[in-house]
Amino acid sequence: MNSPLPDTTDLWTLGVIVGLALVTVVTRCFFFMSNQPWHLPHWAQRGLQYAPIAALAAVVAPEVVMLHGQLVSSWQDARIYAALTGAAFFFWRKGQGQAVLGTIVSGMAVYMPLHLGWGW
Repeated sequence: MNSPLPDTTDLWTLGVIVGLALVTVVTRCFFFMSNQPWHLPHWAQRGLQYAPIAALAAVVAPEVVMLHGQLVSSWQDARIYAALTGAAFFFWRKGQGQAVLGTIVSGMAVYMPLHLGWGW
């Protein structure tokens, strides 16, 4: 049986892999190479506080509003109602403990019957 991939790696591919590995190591170890303490400016520290929520939004939002690379064209999509329910629960319980767990449970409590029961 013929494999669609070649058995050997050419030098270009090997060079790219080694180059990417070097770039990764250098960028991750950059702060450890200096003997002097180094601090980020206040504006950079403040901006980095929003990085996790921005990354989460960039991953979750397309999953909620897109289907097969196209925007959802029907309101009969369980993901929309589950996301709205989860967001509402989170903002209702914010600061009272277990808000994240309740967000997941309430969203799934809406998603499962709509998706499995009604086929949305």
